[in-house]
This record gives sequence, C-alpha cells and structure tokens, in this order.
Amino acid sequence: MLVDTHTHFYDEWLLPDAEAAIQRAVDAGVGKMIQADVDSHEREAMWEIGLRHPGVLFQMAGVYPGSITADNWQYELDQVHGIAAGDARSRPGMTDIVAIGEIGLDYHEGREFEKEQKEALRIQLELAAARDLPVNIHLRDAWEDLLAIFKDCKHLNLRGNLHCFSGSYEVYQEANRYGDWSVGIGGVVTFKNSKLAGTVARIPMHHILLETDAPYLAPVPHRGERNESSFLPFIAQKVAEVKGLTLEECERITTENAQRLFNI
Repeated sequence: MLVDTHTHFYDEWLLPDAEAAIQRAVDAGVGKMIQADVDSHEREAMWEIGLRHPGVLFQMAGVYPGSITADNWQYELDQVHGIAAGDARSRPGMTDIVAIGEIGLDYHEGREFEKEQKEALRIQLELAAARDLPVNIHLRDAWEDLLAIFKDCKHLNLRGNLHCFSGSYEVYQEANRYGDWSVGIGGVVTFKNSKLAGTVARIPMHHILLETDAPYLAPVPHRGERNESSFLPFIAQKVAEVKGLTLEECERITTENAQRLFNI
C-alpha cells in the first residue's frame, strides 16, 4: 500500500470526478490519502468527501499562506483553532485531523501580506505543538524567512513535512537543526531537467514521503495533465530508482514513514 500525503480532492479541478478518482487511486494501490486544508471557503467540501471515505481519506486543518489577507487572517485562524479543539460547529461529523496544514509562507505573487503570513505561521506552529500534531509546510520563494521562524520555534520540538520539496540538501539539513522534518516528494522528481532527484539521493529514506499535490504537478508520463492520487506509483518508482531500492522496498518504507508521522 502507498500513502499519498498531500492531495486535494475538493479542488474545483478534481471535485466533479472525485469519487472516481478516489477509486482509481485505491485500485492503483494507494490505500490512504491525506487532504491538505486551504481555508474556510473550501473546507466544507473537504469534510464532505472525507466523511464518505473513512479510513481512506484523512484531513488536515490549516490556513494556506496564499489565502491570507490583512482582513481575513484572524478569522481564518479562529476557525482552525476551533477545528483543532474538536468544536463540532467547525468540524461537523469529522474524525480527528492528522496534521496542521497546509501552512507556511508564499511570496511568489508578492509580499503584500508578508507580516500576516509570518504571524499566522507562528500561531499555527504553536497550535501544532500544543495539540501534539505534525505540520505540513507550503513554501514558495521564502526559504530564508521560513528557516528563521523554524529557528525561533526550535523550543516547540516541531515535526512534520516540507510539502512539494524543491530545496537543496543543505536546506533540508538546516531545517532539521530546528525540528524533525521530512520532505514530501511529488511529480517534479520525474521531470527530465529537475535537480530534485539528485537531492533525493542524499536525503535519508526515513525522511522521505510520497505525495501528488493533486490536481497539480502530474508526474511523467502524465506531465501537463490533471494530476490525481492514482499517479503516485510513478513517483514511487522514480524515488526507488534514485535510491537504488525495489519498488516494494520504497513502498514499505515511505508508507511506514507516513503512518508514523501522521498516526494513520
């Protein structure tokens, strides 16, 4: 069994076909999938899909940095705190969340809300520590600031994963000075000109997780198409190749890593 540690069945690109996509993933050997949260606007759809597939779909809760504005960030954080506390009004009918995520920093579209993103990240890291939950980190164009926050939060003894990892081996090492951080490896590792495979070769297997980030970043041979969790075996095969493992060994180790980190 494979575990997709980051997917979005509620995304508008996947939602019309979500039920069939989930079945295709199960048929492909992907037995568990974790849905990353974005914000209050899409969360209800995430809950509804998760309720239909207990033991197969698992949910995170968090505020995606690209969703944060000066006007909404405190409201969004209040919602996440309610979910983490088990407030039925915030999380109707759902079982416990498995992580705080996806949270982080994203300056790709600009730094207008940099201050709010940093504050929201710190608060959610503290929430994860208080609830003894792992963290799922989204990061674009902000490694220096993220590592500075990790350093400031070292006392929280954080654990989690760096979703859609694209950094260097040195960045991976630096992050692990301040917590216990795995890396989420997705379709980019299969791209012909990607440097990620060389980085993955250096990262210990006990810190490698597999993910699709569906419906985005589909792996070769589906690059350019809508991504889905059923494509995870292509990513697993590439990681196995890079690490000199059989596909079965890669599957066993990455699944154990995911089950250990997210307690699923």
